[in-house]
Amino acid sequence: MKIHTLQQEQRLPISLEVAWDFFSSPANLNAITPPELGFEITSEPEQRMYEGQIITYRIGVAPGVKLNWVTEIKCVEQGRVFIDEQRFGPYKFWHHRHEFEAIPGGVLMRDKVHYGLPFGPFGAIGHVLFVKPKLKRIFSFRRGMLEKRFGVL
Repeated sequence: MKIHTLQQEQRLPISLEVAWDFFSSPANLNAITPPELGFEITSEPEQRMYEGQIITYRIGVAPGVKLNWVTEIKCVEQGRVFIDEQRFGPYKFWHHRHEFEAIPGGVLMRDKVHYGLPFGPFGAIGHVLFVKPKLKRIFSFRRGMLEKRFGVL
């Protein structure tokens, strides 16, 4: 299985505390996820994430095809970093590190996702044709929604 990497940085004109409050609440995921994914949290929402937390979702992976996705919050360093990993879902492997750093005038956020796909050579073709472009669209949508909500630095 090939492990792919997606990285993104974004600067926002908000404090580290505001950024952490927003991103550490699983309920805010829906606000930064493209509507065409039909994203829905199916577990009881918690106010704040914590290490070991299990979050379940339904997500559209193709027109008319929705899958269950289960992630675990593996690491939480208050105000600095958290990591979510897929336990069950559309990927064979998913590890997403979210980092936050106070910078002059705001906060620098970094996302680093390592992911692998099932289905061997068919997964490799699917990555090039569908998965990689879709992930780029999702993170582009997220960037735009965050700029709309918080502004640009």
